Amino acid sequence: MLIRNRRLRTNEVIRGLVRETSLTPNDFIVPLFVVEGKNIKEEIASMPNYFRYSLDLLEKEVKELWNLGLKSVLIFVKVPDNLKDNKGTEALNKDGLMQRAVKTIKDAVPEMLVMTDVALDPYSSYGHDGIVENGQILNDPTKEILAKMSLSHVQAGADFVAPSDMMDGRIKAIRELLEQEKHFNAGILSYSAKYASAFYGPFRDALDSAPGFGDKKTYQMDPANREEAIKETLQDIEEGADMVMVKPGLCYLDIVREIKNTVNVPVAVYQVSGEYSMLKAAAEKGWLDHDAVMLEQLTAIKRAGAQMIASYFAKDAVKLL
Repeated sequence: MLIRNRRLRTNEVIRGLVRETSLTPNDFIVPLFVVEGKNIKEEIASMPNYFRYSLDLLEKEVKELWNLGLKSVLIFVKVPDNLKDNKGTEALNKDGLMQRAVKTIKDAVPEMLVMTDVALDPYSSYGHDGIVENGQILNDPTKEILAKMSLSHVQAGADFVAPSDMMDGRIKAIRELLEQEKHFNAGILSYSAKYASAFYGPFRDALDSAPGFGDKKTYQMDPANREEAIKETLQDIEEGADMVMVKPGLCYLDIVREIKNTVNVPVAVYQVSGEYSMLKAAAEKGWLDHDAVMLEQLTAIKRAGAQMIASYFAKDAVKLL
């Protein structure tokens, strides 16, 4: 035999030398959950070893992330029930929890890239991503609020807004308002291919944002569809998105590769709460090697075409890399 592929697998040095895909701290976006109060670091029951932070401990956490080489965060807030309504009024409060969280992070680590979740569900009395009327989710009135929410986040200091709502035309509305207000450098990371997935359960526990009625299938994508993801993503880029996202991760790696082969902007993947919690549960049972499976999953996501990964495993992963 003249050709022996195993020559390049003989030892770790040669395997590392020819490795096609490598993970680095620069690949990660760290999701962070924020709550009101002081000295709060509360574990999320369905997401072992992941926490909600009050602003004072959020400052400590982002400093630790920066020291680990993690340079980008994505902020979500748990809004008290008494501040929720059908129009997400609290989302536009310049002194709201999200706005204060952005300022806290920027004061603590000015160089940290801060991204913010843009959607109504954390603020909605119905738990939906849009205004509800007669049991229907209204698209156009919602996108106008999302644009104002985005502007409020940028005015607070956010570098990127990340619309996760899947309303039609919301990227255009956000981009036009940011341009109108002369925030020319504010970025948009669009959840362009966000599927109506069953993997989001633990996240909704984290923010108490589960829909109060029905589901989100009239605006999030059907998991059976592939070509629709390309259409959605191209439309968001045309409307002004700087980066695009596929969500969830592992079950949608074919979509990641399709989009990566089609577009010329950076592609992100959100490795969602259900993916995180499944591995934590299996490892706790002793059924899987936690660290080995975690790194294999993250490598697979990057190999599929993701240039960045929003992952609850980010801290665990960088400590091993």
